[in-house]
Amino acid sequence: MTTRFILINTSHAGNVGAAARAMKVMGFDDLVLVAPRWANVLRREETIQRASGALDVLEKARIVATLDEALEGVTHLCATAMTPRDFGPPTRAPREHFAQLAPQGQGVAFLFGSERFGMSNEDVYRCHMALSIPTNPGFGSLNLGAAIQVIAYEWRQALGGFAAPASPSTAPRTDGAADAQAVAGLLAHWERSLVDIGFLDPAAPKKLMPRLNQLFNRAQVTPEEVHILRGVAKAMAEAAAGTRR
Repeated sequence: MTTRFILINTSHAGNVGAAARAMKVMGFDDLVLVAPRWANVLRREETIQRASGALDVLEKARIVATLDEALEGVTHLCATAMTPRDFGPPTRAPREHFAQLAPQGQGVAFLFGSERFGMSNEDVYRCHMALSIPTNPGFGSLNLGAAIQVIAYEWRQALGGFAAPASPSTAPRTDGAADAQAVAGLLAHWERSLVDIGFLDPAAPKKLMPRLNQLFNRAQVTPEEVHILRGVAKAMAEAAAGTRR
């Protein structure tokens, strides 16, 4: 499936770099510029700085004179126009439209107009759909880079997305849980220390130790963690002994 981002009459070089960056982080690299203000926009310092390392997208990008030249291999065009046009294509939110579009496996292009004038009616009329990003009704202005990032994200999600990196707390454990014997020894050690510090009444222990047993089982403590917790129990007992002296 082709996914192309087409920028029409872009006037600010930095926005081309921002577009490249937005595309790269979402795994897209097909960028076409239609009659940008600067003929050397792909090599301008501001473009390169705003790309923040997405230089491969800039190197692959093409500059063409007309929209027709940018549409080779594309079968579905999406305008990004906040304001619906009379006689224009239907307007939908990106997520709503992409849910129906993604399974079709066709060449898709997203068109973005000039920062100063937006998209012309003529270009919008050529599109199958106008995408309107849901925003605050009182302030719906998005700069070009932000709009491209939203569209790229929503489209990537519709295509299946990327898995979020697992944090250390949720990553699968590779250090095996301690065996039942080690946990039992830990519980016995804690029971003695909790009595020493006066937290556990041996005459009326209630359900404290079974609950701690369940807690350690749910946590699937490792041998190293058993060692740490036994060190805590030892320190509690020593502190209690020192208090009595």
